[in-house]
Amino acid sequence: MSRRAAEGGVGQSDSRTVGLIETVRVRNGIAPLWALHLARLRRSAAELGIPLPAKLARPAGPDRVVRLEAGPAGVTVTDRAVGATRPVRLVTAGEVHPGYSHKVTDRAPFDAAREAARASGADDALLLTAGGRVAEATIWTLFWWDGARLATPALGLGVLPGVARARLSLITGGLAERELLPAGLHGRSLFVANAARGVVAVAELDGVPVPADPRSAALAAAFWP
Repeated sequence: MSRRAAEGGVGQSDSRTVGLIETVRVRNGIAPLWALHLARLRRSAAELGIPLPAKLARPAGPDRVVRLEAGPAGVTVTDRAVGATRPVRLVTAGEVHPGYSHKVTDRAPFDAAREAARASGADDALLLTAGGRVAEATIWTLFWWDGARLATPALGLGVLPGVARARLSLITGGLAERELLPAGLHGRSLFVANAARGVVAVAELDGVPVPADPRSAALAAAFWP
């Protein structure tokens, strides 16, 4: 797949044809990160002009992932099983990160990148911006240790303001935002996180083993309130 520059951004798509998504983990009978999901959903809906009900019920019940899709016609709710949490193997994508400042249903570049990654034997793809900076994986936010601080790609690059990102910022007292070229990841301990599966180690990047860091395991244990 050839690298190409994105025109516009997925996060800026027309709200008349695109809905908003929240994938909410239900764990031990409750949705522990619901307040963070709801805040993001309402913020994006206001910016994109998508109507939301005055009240949305907090998911509860058995352990699963609940998917809310909000659009002009209302909110639909589906659910699915929680995915695997084993360490992931990442490969750098040929697809350019399109800009994804809102979690919307228009995810074609991410789907294409993930399909190509899996065809190569990896679990997911790490996308780069048109300027070659590290952005995010198709379903994960990327994190690494930068000395004593936990670092992640800067929101100014157009990456998703993920719920897992917000949760880890609360746990650590703030994240270091970086605009990093791929070479800057070499030799670092990496992990990915999302609001469905929590913190998951990165085993390999482009076939090269990634070193572990005990601080990542500690964050994984603290992730769920």
